[in-house]
Amino acid sequence: MKVPAVGERLSAQDVERLRAGMALQMDHYAGGRLPFSCLQARGLVQHMVPLEGPDAGLVLEVMDASGGYASACLGAGHPRMQQALRDGLESTGYVTDELGSLARVQLLEELFGPGGLWADRFPGDQYHASGRNSGSEGLELALRLVLETGFDRRRLSPKAGREGRRTILAFEGAWHGWTGGLLSLLNRRHYRIGLPQPSTEAPYGLDVSFLPYAEPEILERFFAENGSKLSAVFVEPVQGDGGIIVPPPGYLRRLAALCREHDVLLVADEVLTFAKTGQFFGMTDEQGPIPTDITVIGKSLGMGVVSTSMVIARRELSVRSSGAVSTSDLRPLTSAVLRSGLKFLVEERLIERAGPLGEELRGRLKQDVVDVFPELFREVRGLGYMNGIELTDKSAGGLAKMRNRLIESGVFVEFMAGAGKRSHGLRYTFPAMRIAPPLIAGSDDLRELVTRIQKGVRKFAEGGA
Repeated sequence: MKVPAVGERLSAQDVERLRAGMALQMDHYAGGRLPFSCLQARGLVQHMVPLEGPDAGLVLEVMDASGGYASACLGAGHPRMQQALRDGLESTGYVTDELGSLARVQLLEELFGPGGLWADRFPGDQYHASGRNSGSEGLELALRLVLETGFDRRRLSPKAGREGRRTILAFEGAWHGWTGGLLSLLNRRHYRIGLPQPSTEAPYGLDVSFLPYAEPEILERFFAENGSKLSAVFVEPVQGDGGIIVPPPGYLRRLAALCREHDVLLVADEVLTFAKTGQFFGMTDEQGPIPTDITVIGKSLGMGVVSTSMVIARRELSVRSSGAVSTSDLRPLTSAVLRSGLKFLVEERLIERAGPLGEELRGRLKQDVVDVFPELFREVRGLGYMNGIELTDKSAGGLAKMRNRLIESGVFVEFMAGAGKRSHGLRYTFPAMRIAPPLIAGSDDLRELVTRIQKGVRKFAEGGA
């Protein structure tokens, strides 16, 4: 299929081919997939065509404000990644984690070895790492580490002194993944009903308690009453699917302190926040790194080129022999891509500049979108390049239409479900428009993104919800 220029059209036959091809893929959205198809992309720009309506087949230039579920931090087709793939394919091989690998050693040395990029947070004599295929797989390994840490593998029973620690604390509105074990960490009946859950029966069963996120008094009270029953806490530094919920200053550090005081493992789910908040890790405040026992990173880690995640855990945490073997545990090619991409982020200071540029972006979103359409948006929240605009009751029912109008206006965004009705009398949190552009977006790009968002929202407002 020849791709026409922007403003030109595909033939009716080509449009039908795209429709038919889309139907060959499982529809995980219950018929709610977007009626558009991407033809090609480079950098921040995607060429898309509508598949329905009078403009079907018309090639649109669409700016990317999503980064592919926040994973393509270098945009599409970045030259550095093209070179990394070429070099890796020529030299790295494909050995598993049963063998050592020079490419893997080089990556891990540069991250955790003396003077390594993350050695101040995760010194190699105290932490070790493992790779997985996805964020969900990484969180499954984290959960496995938590459960096996409290288990005596020789006596085949809970470790002495850990018998009563069967509770994991998670947070309302959190998202840790779709897969089996992780469903128990979601307080959303829609995703859990009718599917197998981990047993809750003693002595090996698992109980999960949920708290509203970012509420310090509720957190303190829960630990005072239940600290001796807890085995671990799973937390997103900034809640993603909950609606880009940023905790108040000091909240995450206090959570870490409470975990230490009560001998509770702290698991940071940084799959979404990694490299997005103006720091490599969201578990950071003005005092520096916030200590964790297990950290899971993903999405942007793969630079939009490979699907991968990494679990970084204290060395005393492990699973039974061969219990976590994975076909793709930091394969050499993956390691080479990660190493090159992370070097590029540092060389170009893309993480460092995301802080002030993100603040500039939020200012423009408030001025040009939230303040202009107060009936449609409640507020803008975020850190770095991880941002969200919360919708109102009026606009929340028209997400599909709003998203279509935005694409037609030249910008692609995603919508997060929102935390919904939260307990303890806290307010209802509506869905949020997530704006998480690739880190290569500069100030002029962000200004243009906001202009296109305003145009699309105005088109939606004039057409009604």
